[in-house]
Amino acid sequence: MKWVTWVLLFALAGLQYSLWMGHGGWHDMLKLERSVIAQNASNENLIQRNRALIAEVKDLAKGKDAINEMARAKLGYIQNGEVFYRFVPSGTSAIITANSDTTPNR
Repeated sequence: MKWVTWVLLFALAGLQYSLWMGHGGWHDMLKLERSVIAQNASNENLIQRNRALIAEVKDLAKGKDAINEMARAKLGYIQNGEVFYRFVPSGTSAIITANSDTTPNR
């Protein structure tokens, strides 16, 4: 009868080891929870970026003001008749070159 008790105790210990340390056990659950938290944070960043892009597309679809703003900010667009001033912080030097192809004819 004593050997049956030992066999059952070893079987219980083996099952507990499998539950806590084996595949799909406690450690795997903790790793999965951490990865879910990290993925949710990444998804939230992507959702915010997508919302900003959707708003930008809607602005572009509505009128020319958004297109002009993007052209000015990203491409350095200057309309005819406008004057462009560039302020350089003190302590830095700036080389200004004039290209006759880009200056308007007057």
